[in-house]
Amino acid sequence: MSDIVTERKEGDSQGMETLTAEAFDAISGLVRDGDRKALLAVLDERHEADIAEIITVLPPDLRTAMLELVGDALEPEVFAEFDDAVRDDALDVVDTDTVAKTVKELDSDDAVFVLEDMEDSERQQVLDRIPQSDRLLLQRALDFSEDSAGRLMQSEFIATPPFWTVGQTIDYLRETDDLPDDFLEIYITDPTHTPIGVVHLAEVLRAQRPQAMESLLHEDFYIIQAETDREDVALLFERYNLVTAPVVDEDQRLIGVITADDVFEVIAEEAGEDILRLGGVGDEAVTDTVFEAARGRMSWLFLNLLTAIAASLVIGLFDASIEKMVALAVLMPIVASMGGNAGTQTLTITVRALATQELLPVNAVRLIYRELGVGFVNGFIFAVITGLVGGFWFDDALLGLVLAVAMIVNLVVAAMAGILIPISLDRLKIDPALASSVFVTTVTDIIGFLAFLGFATLFLL
Repeated sequence: MSDIVTERKEGDSQGMETLTAEAFDAISGLVRDGDRKALLAVLDERHEADIAEIITVLPPDLRTAMLELVGDALEPEVFAEFDDAVRDDALDVVDTDTVAKTVKELDSDDAVFVLEDMEDSERQQVLDRIPQSDRLLLQRALDFSEDSAGRLMQSEFIATPPFWTVGQTIDYLRETDDLPDDFLEIYITDPTHTPIGVVHLAEVLRAQRPQAMESLLHEDFYIIQAETDREDVALLFERYNLVTAPVVDEDQRLIGVITADDVFEVIAEEAGEDILRLGGVGDEAVTDTVFEAARGRMSWLFLNLLTAIAASLVIGLFDASIEKMVALAVLMPIVASMGGNAGTQTLTITVRALATQELLPVNAVRLIYRELGVGFVNGFIFAVITGLVGGFWFDDALLGLVLAVAMIVNLVVAAMAGILIPISLDRLKIDPALASSVFVTTVTDIIGFLAFLGFATLFLL
């Protein structure tokens, strides 16, 4: 049955699976026919992430029908793999008991993902159906801000006092039921439950039973405060090649652990958000309806309309010059377009550098001068090219010179705008990925038209 669902990508030794058109049609048919047994047989051989993908790409009506058909047979981990919009749809379809069962079986960090977007009343109904110990852990995590380490952490972890022996620790791991299924490190805590070191599981397995855990601990580990922004957590993991990191509350007590797989998701989400914001589409998802997508893009397009009008007003200042020399109308889009593209290049590099903390106050001036140099070099090269083209095209050497000078000016300004605008917005605590591009485009359009038409009016007419 599984051969109708996915295909393995050629050359992928891990057998990464992708949904084919034939598989999509087959699954859609099973859903329409209400063949629950056959559908479950197909899903049973699939990874939870692949099942989530299948449900996500289905049309909304079939998605609802599939969720109703599968019901409580859907693996809990599938809910954690959904994006927010699809998870909301799924939670609207399944009953409260199923959601409670799902939350109870998930790791605490995944359970929080499922609960965090629910209405308060619905969330409380779910929490009331799970054991008190689990409920308290989840409520504590939900009390932290959405983008914090406290919301990202997993509440299940292994911690022992320093005086325990390796033998005691191994016996504890074997005999205790409510421990995490997977772990790589054991945290050593003092009497106040503050982490003082970490012991790698491999060292425990190699040590003799009488050896004290304190003798194995590493003190060079990184502690994360619960209110730390998750982007900073991701940077910490990337910079220091961390696999896990302990999370502490305001009293420095160990309350959870963040693992690399959670950080991978953060990195992917943040990168995706920046790309969407640079394109002016916010947090739009492919599952959004036509009206949801249109509404999300409308404000950005309206802002772009205002900036386009501003650029048109600049052109209107030189309408008499354009009437006298039609060549200006033909050539002026070249200057503005080149400036816009150059500004976007610099903007993209700058936003990424800000996000990864590669652009800091200590090196900002050097990078500004670098972009100034890049703008001048590219401006000079394309000034020569466009100047020659414009001069030969209209058989006017002076027109070509004006075009060349305007090109240099606009590419230098574009480089400056591309780095100074996002830096300024970042200093003002405004997301540069969200607001920079429209300002950069406005600057390059206005300066491009102003430089070209202004120089032409001064020297050609």
